[in-house]
Amino acid sequence: MTRGKRITLWVTAIAMVIVGTLHFVHADEFVRIVPAFLPAPLALVYISGVAEIAGGLGLLVERTRRFAAWGLIALFVAVFPANINMAVNHIPLGGAPPWAAWARLPFQVLFIWVAWWLGRQRQTD
Repeated sequence: MTRGKRITLWVTAIAMVIVGTLHFVHADEFVRIVPAFLPAPLALVYISGVAEIAGGLGLLVERTRRFAAWGLIALFVAVFPANINMAVNHIPLGGAPPWAAWARLPFQVLFIWVAWWLGRQRQTD
């Protein structure tokens, strides 16, 4: 694994564990961005928090890295409606300005690509 990929792996893993933990510490904020058409918003926040923590930790173990990466890709797709809801309905998260919610939307594609790249089994990356 190249130095750049190793750094990206660690930064991504740490970020996922931190964000996943925030789902428990500030659950009420995350509940606010869950679209109204979805059931059990608090349960969804907790489930996504567990998935983020597990995905981040799973990236660090070579044996589980590929599975963790695909799990994170699924998670990034699953939470996209909450990100859209946050932008469309101007719901601030963590005190961020309203434009940040719109700016975040295209980053989901980047997050998906990073997870895919980290989950690849090729040793030359």
